[in-house]
Amino acid sequence: MVIDDAAVTPKYVQGFEPERELPIIWKIARGSMINKIVVLLPVTIGLNELAPAAMTPLLMVGGSYLCFEGAEKILHVVRPHHGEEHGEGHGAEHAAEPVVPICPEQLEEEKVRGAVKTDFILSAEIMAIALAAIPSSTIWVETAALALVGIGVTVAVYGAVALIIKMDDVGLALSTRENRPARVIGRGLVKGMPVLLKVLSVVGTGAMLWVGGSIVIHGLHELGLHHPYADIHHLAEAAAHGVPAAVSGFVGWFVTATCDGILGLLYGLLLIPLATRVLVPLWKLVRPVRKPREPLSSP
Repeated sequence: MVIDDAAVTPKYVQGFEPERELPIIWKIARGSMINKIVVLLPVTIGLNELAPAAMTPLLMVGGSYLCFEGAEKILHVVRPHHGEEHGEGHGAEHAAEPVVPICPEQLEEEKVRGAVKTDFILSAEIMAIALAAIPSSTIWVETAALALVGIGVTVAVYGAVALIIKMDDVGLALSTRENRPARVIGRGLVKGMPVLLKVLSVVGTGAMLWVGGSIVIHGLHELGLHHPYADIHHLAEAAAHGVPAAVSGFVGWFVTATCDGILGLLYGLLLIPLATRVLVPLWKLVRPVRKPREPLSSP
């Protein structure tokens, strides 16, 4: 999920002037910190103390969202216009709405708000998984641990994003130097960053399906439905026993992650029609209608 967060965020600064890239990332990082520390930390701790039985179903809802997002990304690659054909998906959500020109400041505000909303889902999953990984302790230890996780993840993700989005500018500057090695490195950075972003996107999508599928499968196991959790566990054990001990741990993990990812993809594909044909239309009916803001007039 951290990898996917780092892969998704750079798209929110595309189209802006280079001097606005870091300020936008700072705004998104600040919103992410508020999500984790101000909103999600007390909610997660409160649910764990007052209604611990609700944690597993809530985690499964988040896992379902990750499976849906990952499956939709893959379906969009296979069928680029599947959303437009049926008026579905994120890209077609506002297809029928009139296009209203907005100024760069308003566009930046919209981009930041969208990024913070996306971050909220991933942050909720990160905080809940982190809490589940903490050994039973006092509420103060759990709170401190979650605060450290929230701060550390935010700094790591958005620090990495800031480096990624400015690396092409660094490469461009190096490519104009008289020093030949510097020029070679600079050109390599300029050409290599799109490839890196593509790799991050692919890895991030795979991670969403793996983590989402794992959360749902483990949640079903916790709720008493032991298949397919037990089947995957037995398959991973058999695969691990069939290889040398030095790589058995990796093989067991790889089989488990692959099975979780495949089932997560299939589950996500089943969720796409439910989300696009039922949930999105219902959301459009109940959400308040926002009037488009008029573009700011030039002085």
